[in-house]
This record gives sequence, structure tokens and C-alpha cells, in this order.
Amino acid sequence: MKLKLHQPPTKHTDIVSCVGWTGNNELFSCGDDRKIHRWSSDGEHLGSLNNTLFEVPVPATPAPVSASTSPERATTANLARRSSTNLLGTAGVAVAEKAQSGGLAGGGGTSVYATDLQWFPAGGKMQGVDVFVVGGTDGKFYVLSKAGRVDKAVEAHKGALLALRWNSEGSALVTAGEDGAVKIWSRSGMLRSTLMQLGYPTYAIAWSPDNDHILMTNGRNLIIKPIQPSSKPNQWKGHDGVILCADWNLVNDLILSGGEDRKYKVWDSYGRQIYSCAPHDHPITALAWNPSGELFAVGSFDLLRLCDKVGWSCTLDKPETGSISKIAWTPDGTQVACAGGNGSVIFGHIINRRYEWKNFEVTLLDDNKIRIFDLLQANTELLDFRDRVINVSLGFGYLVVVTSSQCYIHSEKNWNTPSIMDLPSNGRVVCIQQCSEYFCVVDNVNGIQIYTYDGRPVSSPKYPGLRAELLTASMVSISNDVLTVKDRVDEKVWYSTAIYVFEVTTGRAYPDCPIRHHTDILELQLNQTTSTAFFRRQLVVIDKNRDAYLVSSFVKGAGSKKLGSMVECMAWNDDGSDQLIGVVDGRVVQWAYPYGVFVDEEVALLGRFQRDGSQVGKNASIIQYYGTQCSVRKADGTIVNLSNVSPMPAMLQDHARKKQWEEAIRLCRYAKSKELWACLALMSIHGQDLNTAEVAYASIDEIQKVQYICQIRDIASPEARSAEMALLRRQPKEAESILIAANHIFRAIRMWIHLYNWDRALDLAIKYKTHVDTVLFFRSRYLSKMGRQETSKRFIQYSQSVPLDYPTILKKMRVDENG
Repeated sequence: MKLKLHQPPTKHTDIVSCVGWTGNNELFSCGDDRKIHRWSSDGEHLGSLNNTLFEVPVPATPAPVSASTSPERATTANLARRSSTNLLGTAGVAVAEKAQSGGLAGGGGTSVYATDLQWFPAGGKMQGVDVFVVGGTDGKFYVLSKAGRVDKAVEAHKGALLALRWNSEGSALVTAGEDGAVKIWSRSGMLRSTLMQLGYPTYAIAWSPDNDHILMTNGRNLIIKPIQPSSKPNQWKGHDGVILCADWNLVNDLILSGGEDRKYKVWDSYGRQIYSCAPHDHPITALAWNPSGELFAVGSFDLLRLCDKVGWSCTLDKPETGSISKIAWTPDGTQVACAGGNGSVIFGHIINRRYEWKNFEVTLLDDNKIRIFDLLQANTELLDFRDRVINVSLGFGYLVVVTSSQCYIHSEKNWNTPSIMDLPSNGRVVCIQQCSEYFCVVDNVNGIQIYTYDGRPVSSPKYPGLRAELLTASMVSISNDVLTVKDRVDEKVWYSTAIYVFEVTTGRAYPDCPIRHHTDILELQLNQTTSTAFFRRQLVVIDKNRDAYLVSSFVKGAGSKKLGSMVECMAWNDDGSDQLIGVVDGRVVQWAYPYGVFVDEEVALLGRFQRDGSQVGKNASIIQYYGTQCSVRKADGTIVNLSNVSPMPAMLQDHARKKQWEEAIRLCRYAKSKELWACLALMSIHGQDLNTAEVAYASIDEIQKVQYICQIRDIASPEARSAEMALLRRQPKEAESILIAANHIFRAIRMWIHLYNWDRALDLAIKYKTHVDTVLFFRSRYLSKMGRQETSKRFIQYSQSVPLDYPTILKKMRVDENG
């Protein structure tokens, strides 16, 4: 992966102070020459705005800071041009320059210089709003139309306004100035609150993903402050010099910072350092997250880096720009633009992206050219597209390519005859997800669209409050029958994250959804098994605490089971087998039968294949998991292929799916693996084959469960056996429903008595008007043995009205047992 840079002829005659992309991928640049220029996504100059923002008489023209100027002087001068008073401490030279040029208030000039530029977020609460806001050295922020007309000017700070940001919904604007004040404004420009008053100029601010916290700089420190007035901020020392830039990603919840100590760093939202680079030659003056959260860009003097989210550098370029003052990404995350200190505007397009699936390797060579390489046949195919490629997805035998106007669907059977679909003219594809029969495209106009690989539309799932432009591949997952989407819910709800579940063919939401989780979810994935009769559709989620949970049913009250803690990454096997692999606490763990946690949690722990994970290290990510091939990208970008993934679990699952229990036993005896025996025990209990379960449990020394299985086998009634099997799986409610459906009322009541769930036992007895005295008798005997008195009003009431005659109760129990 690398950046293809394009530097068009310079149109600005002074420092470019800020750049910003519109929702339609047009770039606006603003410089100290007091001009606002428009650019196409290809770097073509579209003209300048006839703006009224800078229509103020200027006594002297500021002297430009050329690229040949020393980087330290260029950076300081650039900051000083965005100041109206000397609050920088080390800006003596810069203040002199500013006063000499007439740019400082009180220095003989009344000019206004732009310090920051932010477009109203596409897809915000006010759809179709096409305005942007500019901060000025006069302490005001200006709301401008796309044509450059100033619609509103608001006095915000004493001294220069240094940074401003819209929240993701476009409902609030935060500003920061050299007066140290951080303020929140409404969309109409009304002051909501002064969040903090600091002792240093605040050079960078950012919103949290939930729009409830603000990240700000304070000298060498970083501060996270909740917007609630009485809450306490979280502050920590971030750098050894003044922090000049910072950003907070909406997807991965990670924080970037860079400063005069010539380093950039990656932090989590708790202020824990994830990565710190080696010192550069010059201060870090700009950085910005890619909207996907997978990459970020870093700018310095004549330097531009593209980095992975965990910090390692993908590419390094040295354009002749001077100090890069601002970096901005397109909403689709495919292009980056940089504001240069010598008046230049740099465009960068991400190319050489690699995608792998089975024996195919796909590489995006250029803006509109893709290479497909077959490792087995050693064949190469080149695909040319009319427009610029926006997004690519490879999997399940198909290559889906999205350009700015069309979607191409290529099959591995013949790469040169794709199915082609037209996309909305003003649409922006956010992500693509695939399964074996369908794929979904998420764009900012139509939301979520599901198609077949022939290009036929299937459904368009929707839910209230859908913000398609904020969705990423880690938030959406699709299988042949289910689509899941992670969405944030109202902050007033105790649960912080909701998962919406839809039927793929109809687009209808499941009636008992959304599924709610108590912690913010970072990633979710559906299994890709094609045999849902034996292996259920399952969803695995990794939350902010790095805990992994498995959801096997999308009905109300189904709940979830915890798979592990300190989980860095996980992936389902894409070949249709029901297997998971992940990196957990420094070890590579393969769950050969993940659904086993719903059958027997204790034995499920034995059914995990574990091996040392030192070869993958920390902060690794799984690229693909197909069959026995698993590719992992390490934190430094190195790709490691795990060669010791066992093929036995897939073979065992195939035997279990076909009810070939004898073959499954022979496979386990051949492998002599305790993990495999544990998986067979879980599968046989799920498949209700008692003979196989007895052999498997005996092989892992679970003697008590072997005895219990023998007792179950002696039960005459098949319904009663099924209920006991449900109890073995720790599913008493399922056992009750089986017994009630078979009219075994007494067995259901007795089950709850044995489980000491007296209230449920009494509820059943009252509902079916039988064995009320039995429940009361065993309850009184239990309390007598425990030396306690009855305190439940219900039991006291029924004890006074129902006679307890033990011989009669015993006789009735024997009759019902024999029946």
C-alpha cells in the first residue's frame, strides 16, 4: 500500500492554512493569501470563491514563508499568523514577523486570516445542508455557503480561534482559541457552554465517537472532558513538547497526537499509550484519521506518512510542500489532501492495496486498474475501469469493485465478464460485505442494499436513526440468511450499543431486536456455515473491554455466552465450517466448536486448541481464515501465515452434521486429542446421541456426566429423555417446554423442585391445578433442614389453605411417575 501523490500548480501565494472535503469529494483550500480555492478530486483547479470573508482593507501584504525557509521558522511563523497576541511563549521571532506584515491586531493591520475549515458533516441531522465554517484570527467563526457568502459571523474567543469541529451528527460545534477557552455552540451559533478554561492555547480539539466527550490539547498535555458540566476531565502528559495536532477516530475509538517533540503517538480512549514513533527531523504539524479507522496520515516539514491504525508506517513520501499545516480525508477514505506551507495543495490516492482469498491475490495498481494473480495457476489478469476505484471486496469466489458511478461483480470462473450495476450519482460507498450467496453495499444515499452476485437487488434493510455514512466493515456482517448491523443507541438507555438483526431475503427486522450489549462493541461477525440445521447461525462480538461474546439466537431473552477475555482479534472460517480463530492474551486460540459454550461451558474450555502466539505479537489482526489457511498481520505490518491450524475439527464437524457418529469416534481415537474428544462430547449432546456422548465424556474423564448419561438412557419416555438432555446443556426452560408439551406436568414441577426454584414450581402447580401440596411439602422440608422459617407470603397463604398429607402426596407422585 502506498500513496500516489499529485501536486497541481500552486494557486495560493502564501501558506495554505486549511483544507476540507465536501460530501461530493470537492476540496476547498484556504490560505494566508486570503483566498478560498475549489479543487476536483483529481486535483483540477475549479476556480476561487467570490467570498466576502476577507473583504477587509489590508495595509500590507504578509510576506510568504517559502519552502526554502527553515522548517522551525516556517512552523512558528505559520502558528503566529494564526495568533493575535503573543501567547506562544517561543513566538518572539514570529510576532515580529507578524507585526512587520501588518497581520497582528494592534500591529497596524485589520486583516483576518483563516485558521481552520470544517464542512457540515454529510448525513447529519440536517440533510442537504451545504455550508462550511471557518475560524479566524479575529476570534470569530464564520458560516459560509458553498458559493462563499458569509451567512453568519459569531464572536467566539479573545485572540485567534485556533481549532473547530462539528460533531458527527452536525448538532453541535466546538471551538478552541489561544485564550485557552473551549466552547460548545449550537448549530445556529448560540453558545451552549464554556467547557473548560485552560492556561495555554488549545491547538487541536476532537469529538469522541459518542459525541459525549471532547479531546483537547493543553501545552504538553492531552485532556478528555465530558460535556456534562459536573464531570471531571481525564488529563495526561502526552508529549515532551507542545502538542500541535490531535484527532479521535469515530470507528476504532483511538486517539492520535503530534507535537514539537517530533513524535506522533497513538492512544486509547483511557489515555494508555499504544504506539510512539521515533523522533522525526521536524515537528509533527498535522495528522488525521482515515474515516475507516484503519489508517491515518501524518504531516511534517516536507514529509507525509501513511500509517496503520496501530502506528507502523505503510509509506513515506517527501513532497516539496514546506510544513504541512492540515490534512483532510475524503468521506470515502480513498484520498487525502494536505495544506502546504509554500502555498501548495497535495492530493494523495491510496493504491497498491492487496486483498487475498484462497489462492487469489488482488492488487489495486492505480486509480482505475486492478491486477488479479492466481497463485496455483500462475496466471495474471488485468482489469481496467472507466472511473476511479472507490472500494474493493474479495471473497467466496467473487470480486466486487465499486467505482464512483458503478459496481462491478467479477466471478473467479471468468474475471473478464462482470455484472455491472449503476450507483447513485451523488452516492458514496462506505463498505462492502460478502457471504456465499449475497453481498451488501452500504452507501450514504440508499443506506444498506443487499444484492445477489448476478446484480439483482434482494432487500434494503432500514431502522430508525440509521447513519449509513458512519458504518464500517467491522459494524456490518452478512450471512446467507441474516444481516447484523451495530448501531449506537440513546445515551439515556443503560445499554450503550444495539445490534439490529434483519432477514436477508425480506429486509425485515427480527421482532425481538435490537440486541443490546452493556459495553460499546468494536467488532461483530456472523459465522458462514451453510448447515444451520445442525450448526446454528451465530454472532461473535468483541467489545471495548476486549471481551468476546457469542450470540446463538436472535430472540428475546436468548442471552449470550462469554468466549474469552483480552481478545485482540477473531475470525470465522469462511469455508462453511463452524470454527473460530483468534489471538487471546498472547496465544493463538482455535475454537473447534464455539457453540459448545451453550451446551456445556466447562467442557467447552477443553475444546479449544491453543498454541503460543509469540510469532504474531500484540495488536495483530486476522486477514483471512479459510480451511486450514490463516493469515495474520502483525503490529509492524508483517504478514504471518499460521501453518499449524488443525484440519481435524472440520472433519469432525462434517461427521457430526451427517450423524456419522461411529466415524467421528474413530477420528478422535486416531487423533488422540483431548480437545477433539471434548468437541465430540459437545456435538453428540447437541445431536442427542447418548452412546457417542458416553464414550466422549469417558475419554475426557468426566465420570459424573457419564453416570448421568446412563441414567438418562434408562428413561422410557423419549420426551423425558430430551428434557434431561436439555438439563445437561443447562437449559431448564427448554426442558420445561418439552415436558409441558408432552403433558409431563409432574416431571416439570419436580425438575424445578430439584433446582430449588420454588416459585416456578409453585407457578406450574397452580396453573395446572396439580401437586400444589407436593411443592409445599418439599418446600417445608427444605426449610426445616436448613433451620429457617418461611418468609414468602405466597407460600404462607397456600400452606394455610392446602392440607399436607405425606402418604397422599407420595401415592400421587408414584402414580404420575409411572404414568
